[in-house]
Amino acid sequence: MAEHNELGKLGEEMAVEFLEKAGYEILETNWVFQKAEVDIIARKDQTVAIVEVKTRSSIDFGLPQEFVKPKKIQLLVKAVNEYITINDMDVEVRFDIIAIHKTANEFVIEHLESAFYHF
Repeated sequence: MAEHNELGKLGEEMAVEFLEKAGYEILETNWVFQKAEVDIIARKDQTVAIVEVKTRSSIDFGLPQEFVKPKKIQLLVKAVNEYITINDMDVEVRFDIIAIHKTANEFVIEHLESAFYHF
């Protein structure tokens, strides 16, 4: 497996652990609908958080959250609409980003709640 794929997988594992410690129930990881993959679908109270995880080995070329592009947002919105419908959920939906980057000797995790809005 390529090194960036391993880093991404590690980032998703760290994000799940981070969310669980914050009291979220993980409903799905790597949930796929058509061309979209949702990294994490988590629930806390009456809110379902759709979480895009971005992990970088450094921030030399920008912050991890800057790499969530409009096309990805469109795909996430479409996928989440399907997920909510097929699971017959009556909840608030929020789109979050968990941005992770490596410093010299540790990973920094930032949870950006309501990072973007669907239209």
